Amino acid sequence: MALVDRALVLNPNFARGWHIGGLLRVWAGQPDPAIRHLDAALRLSPRARIGTSANLIGTAHFLARRFDQAVPNLLLAIQDDPGFPSPHRCLAACYAHMGRIDEAREIVGRLRMMAAPVMPDVSHFRSAAHRDLLLSGLRSIADE
Repeated sequence: MALVDRALVLNPNFARGWHIGGLLRVWAGQPDPAIRHLDAALRLSPRARIGTSANLIGTAHFLARRFDQAVPNLLLAIQDDPGFPSPHRCLAACYAHMGRIDEAREIVGRLRMMAAPVMPDVSHFRSAAHRDLLLSGLRSIADE
């Protein structure tokens, strides 16, 4: 993160740097700074595909337990790239934590149709609480 932050000091208009800074902050367990970085990236590069940023913003809201704000971003990410499993996993876990079990099951069904594992490797998340939040939501649906 320090290298990305340094690059942004040198060039505050570096949209990709803001995006990478957001990604790293999601992984580091800093959802609100991640969202600020990703919003800056989208402002600086409005023509860029938004799926990856929407996925990360949705994931950040999910990790902050703002499930109602996570859902529209994750749905947008899925719309932009329907074959990318990451937003599907986060959305299924989000729905499970919201008690929207039927919708969570539907998303897990889509994951299985993609031949993507339902339970991902979450070792890139530094926070054990964040890893558990995602996995517990998925476990509650995938085990049925």
